[in-house]
Amino acid sequence: MYSLTPFNVAAMITAGIAAGVLNVMAGGGSMFTLPVLMLLGLPASVANGTNRVAVLMQSLSGVYAFQKSGKLDGKAVLPVLLPTAIGALVGSFSASRLPESLLKPILLGTMVAMATLLAVRPKAISAPKDADPKSARSVAGFVGLFVAGLYGGFIQAGVGFILLSVFGGILRYDLVRANALKLTCTAIFGAVALVVFIQAGQVVWIPGLILAAASVVGSIIGVRIAVRIPLSAIRWVVFGAVLLSCIGAYFK
Repeated sequence: MYSLTPFNVAAMITAGIAAGVLNVMAGGGSMFTLPVLMLLGLPASVANGTNRVAVLMQSLSGVYAFQKSGKLDGKAVLPVLLPTAIGALVGSFSASRLPESLLKPILLGTMVAMATLLAVRPKAISAPKDADPKSARSVAGFVGLFVAGLYGGFIQAGVGFILLSVFGGILRYDLVRANALKLTCTAIFGAVALVVFIQAGQVVWIPGLILAAASVVGSIIGVRIAVRIPLSAIRWVVFGAVLLSCIGAYFK
């Protein structure tokens, strides 16, 4: 079903570290890990499920690091839990039952679309540091978090940008606190989605754990450099790497 050659393991470790850094800084790390898993020979549905092991572990480590640094708004965690978890449950349930012939082009097409969006639009989704955040219990906040959870449960790739748009654009958190809450959300729907994919038999543990370990390292690095490196400096690199890897995975 898949081959764990030294090259493949090195590719997973590299992709996992890069994904951990990117997911903490902004998002889009799964645009690296999903194509790598499919290049190993995993079907798109299994790659989608296996990727959630790394997503969950890197999110938990990132949340811990942000909390330790005092950047996590603990009072906002519970209000974001319900809409995010509901959306993730619906999304992951749908993804686990889609035919393979439909899921693969959806996964790869979505990743290319998100990479293109990142490349052509500068990041402008952060509120000023002195802005007064709105409650996630508002209608706009609930709907935004539900949609983010729905998308994250279904695909995951690029969901960080959607979450930052909700926390920065709708709920008016500054970028640092928005990133901390974003990781809280990805941990929530990452856990929900992982359970769904495990029950569907769509998780391969050895590649998943290799990616998870590498992603945790990346997330720790990412927290230390979060918001210090502008996305404009790396967006074209991300776009090129994602485009090439998706083309390779599509013709695998």
